[in-house]
Amino acid sequence: MAAITSDIEVEVHRPRRGVVVGVLLVVWIAAYFVLRGIDTLVLGGQDTTALHRWLTEHRDDVGQGNGFFSAIRVAVDQIVVLLQDVISQPSFDRPVPVIGWLGVIAIAAYCAWAFGNWKVAVLTAAGLGFVGVQGLWQQSMDTLALTIAAVLLSLLVAIPLGIWAGLSDRAFKVATLVLDLMQTLPTFVYLAPLTLFFAIGPAAATIATLIYAAPPAVRLTAHAIRSVPPESVEAARSLGSTGGQTLLKVLLPMSRSTVVVGINQTIMAALSMVTVAALIDAPGLGQTVLKALQTLDVGVAFNAGLAIVVLAIVLDRVTTAAGDRPWRTASVRRKVLLGAGAVAVLVAVWFSRTYVWAAEFPSVEVGSRIAAVTTDMTNWVQDVFGGFTYGVRDVVTNALLNPLEALLTGSPWWLVSVVVVALAAVLGGWRGAAPAAVCLGLLVATGLWHDSMVTLASTLLATVVVVAVGLALGVWAGRNRRVDTWIRPVLDAGQTMPPFVYLVPFLALFGTSRFTAIAAAVVFAVPVTTKIVADGIRAVPVATVEAANSVGSSSWQVISKVQLPVARRAITLAVNQGLIYVLSMVVVGGLVGAGALGYDVSAGFAQSDLYGKGLAAGLAIVLLGVLLDRVTQAAARRTHDYEGDKR
Repeated sequence: MAAITSDIEVEVHRPRRGVVVGVLLVVWIAAYFVLRGIDTLVLGGQDTTALHRWLTEHRDDVGQGNGFFSAIRVAVDQIVVLLQDVISQPSFDRPVPVIGWLGVIAIAAYCAWAFGNWKVAVLTAAGLGFVGVQGLWQQSMDTLALTIAAVLLSLLVAIPLGIWAGLSDRAFKVATLVLDLMQTLPTFVYLAPLTLFFAIGPAAATIATLIYAAPPAVRLTAHAIRSVPPESVEAARSLGSTGGQTLLKVLLPMSRSTVVVGINQTIMAALSMVTVAALIDAPGLGQTVLKALQTLDVGVAFNAGLAIVVLAIVLDRVTTAAGDRPWRTASVRRKVLLGAGAVAVLVAVWFSRTYVWAAEFPSVEVGSRIAAVTTDMTNWVQDVFGGFTYGVRDVVTNALLNPLEALLTGSPWWLVSVVVVALAAVLGGWRGAAPAAVCLGLLVATGLWHDSMVTLASTLLATVVVVAVGLALGVWAGRNRRVDTWIRPVLDAGQTMPPFVYLVPFLALFGTSRFTAIAAAVVFAVPVTTKIVADGIRAVPVATVEAANSVGSSSWQVISKVQLPVARRAITLAVNQGLIYVLSMVVVGGLVGAGALGYDVSAGFAQSDLYGKGLAAGLAIVLLGVLLDRVTQAAARRTHDYEGDKR
């Protein structure tokens, strides 16, 4: 009998990742009902572990007894005190600062005019005048003093590092790794470790702020240097320019606008961090907001939060105008006007040093009226809409948040770890699984597993909402130029506001609860997610979209079959950034009832016997941030590699 042979090849398909993820989740839920309540590692609010107690007992051995850290603390304190003496605090045996309110406004408006334009100068004068009539002049100047100190120190380090990274490929790779890690860490993370070295106070707050604010300046300076056309550099060298001359005459002038954008981002980050640093005794508006949140005084919190927003807008507009201004020699007319303006500024400074009315901001009741009106409106909203807003809060909490939190906190820690590592492996391969395993193991070691899972539950729920809203708005803006033009300024403004500001309106609407932090996190993270998605949709080649339209595809088919798949890398990046922003706000939400890790950090600053626990909570936040960042980035990389293989 003749042998029957066949050349038919049988192709075995691996199951889709979505199916595998679904199976893992079903198995996890089934195991949860069997193993619920076993090995959950719960730790009470006032309870501590041996690690926490050791950290508390040895807190003074690290910084206070070290002359190096003490010298840095004293030097930074002196810089901050000097700036406060100049613009905010009574100094040199005088009941008023060196420069009173009239001189400060005159100097600020003049700088805005000199580096920007007259419109920005008017905005600056009006903004600073407004925070004065709010009754928050001294607090605003304290915030401004800390911001200036942190920004100046930050730029002294960041600009040289950015130039180095721009000139050296090796330095650029190292800087990219470090900056990626730094920009995944929430603001709370920087506070606890630095108090270990520099003690609670303005010095630790300033150092935390300068570290937090440095990455944008480093990254954008390096990017600007590396973006200069090689032809320009080669032309300079062919004329005999040295390396230093090429840097000063070619690279930096041609990078000016991008470097100024980096400075702008550094200033915004510094202002955001200075307000949060009120937790470690940073003076200024952050203290006012923090105390108001702790006492649930929405009116006072709103008034101070409004002042923070005004300062953010002023600083943002001034630096943006400086970056947009063409680099050219001023005309004779402008030089004359600038000279006359300088004389007027000197006169205003003299008045502010000579007359009390020009030194102490006049007492105006606008701020108290704003607070009173806000309180009345809050009470009215709660009376009229409280049934609806509190109902939404309860429905979401009971239907979504509580089950998710129960699954994470009620499952054995080892079961959660196995499932998360498996999910990371499915989504991101070994690049996702390895960091996940390490981070989860260290989370167990911190002794704060339960609180970490509570924070993770709120973060995941908020991220789902952020991604859904960000996708919808991003696709809309990416496909419609008019919508993008309208929505982009709103998104930019949203990214300039510090985290504290977002808590105030949601505290009025929903009271103290975990849902309050989730709602604030959604609004905080939607702008960055929307912008990344919109840019990704807009980057899809026009020819590809036109080809889909030419074969009769509907708008939905073009979006779902062409634009979203092609923009998948941008969407994955949007998810990554949304996760990090959400985590940052959820942690800050510990101040308004979210509890968990955010509460542990703030309690560590407030109660000396819980300092070690607060420090461990800061580490746990870092681990959560790294875990989420590494898994999403690994998933993005694997998706890109898979698409490349298919092509």
